[in-house]
Amino acid sequence: MPKVLLHICCGPCATYPLPWLREQGYTVMGYFYNPNIHPYTEYVRRREALEEYARQVDLKVIVDERYNPVEYFQAIAYREKKRCLFCYQMRLEQAAHIAKKGKFDFFTTTLLVSKYQKHNLIREVGEAVGEKYGVPFLYHDFREGFKDTVTRSREMGLYRQQYCGCLYSEMERYAPRELVKNVFHTG
Repeated sequence: MPKVLLHICCGPCATYPLPWLREQGYTVMGYFYNPNIHPYTEYVRRREALEEYARQVDLKVIVDERYNPVEYFQAIAYREKKRCLFCYQMRLEQAAHIAKKGKFDFFTTTLLVSKYQKHNLIREVGEAVGEKYGVPFLYHDFREGFKDTVTRSREMGLYRQQYCGCLYSEMERYAPRELVKNVFHTG
């Protein structure tokens, strides 16, 4: 059975890709590396939700304990409009590195399940870093299961976040529109 390293942004987003991958005949191991998540308390809640999900579905997960949002902020400083590109790059590059080190046949990401993510950009970055590390990026449009992730995570009692993870997405979700417009200098 081919081995896949599944980069996981959070437990709820894994509830569709993991069963799908297993049904396709892949042996799956999870990988949690998300230095973009802000604040730290949110990071902990997401990690704990993933650990709970992993226990429930017998999934081994590598939890990368290097939580360093400073690296994320340094990568996007003065390039905030392209923050998603740098965020995907940072996380998928590390996933590809771990996949190569662990002799996985493929790697992929739960980011592909969200209808709010920049799907084509994720695929482009994943394929580029896969080529760089010699581990193919397994592409599948998991958005078909987005609604299932909502239902499954509720049924399993998993914490489900209301924003992507970074400070900017939190602000876009909760701050008044006028404030967001002024901060991001949008028309």
